[in-house]
Amino acid sequence: MIINAQTRVRVARPSRDLTAAERFYVEGLGLDVLWRSTARVPGEHDLLMVGPPGGSWHVELTRDPEHPLEPAPTVDDLFVVYLGAPVEEEQVERLLAAGGTRVTAHNPYWDEFGVTIADPDGYRLVLCSRSWER
Repeated sequence: MIINAQTRVRVARPSRDLTAAERFYVEGLGLDVLWRSTARVPGEHDLLMVGPPGGSWHVELTRDPEHPLEPAPTVDDLFVVYLGAPVEEEQVERLLAAGGTRVTAHNPYWDEFGVTIADPDGYRLVLCSRSWER
C-alpha cells in the first residue's frame, strides 16, 4: 500500500500575513513552528510550517511576496481537530486573542459537537469534542 498511518501529510494554504497566521496557530492553537522561510529569494515563496513536533502532518502557509494570492476559503474549508473531550473555553479564548473569530458553522453538526473559529485568513478551524473513530 502506498498510503498508511505513517504517511506524512501536508495541507498547504495561501496566507496574506504569515505573522498573523503564526500567532493564531502557535500561540492560539498550540502548534510548533516546524519550518520558516522568509529569505525573500526572487521567485520563491515565504513559508511557515506548523504542526505537532514529531507528528505525521503539518499545515504549510505560503505567501508569494511578488505575486500574493488572496485566500479564498469557503464556509466548508475546515481543519478539524478531534479532541475526544469537551472544548475548553480557555482554548477558545486563546484562539480569539491570537486573531481568530468565532463563527457559526455552515454545517450545524460542528456547532453541536464543537466550536468553529476562523483564522486570520478566514479558513475555519473546528475544535470537535468527539473522537474520530473508523
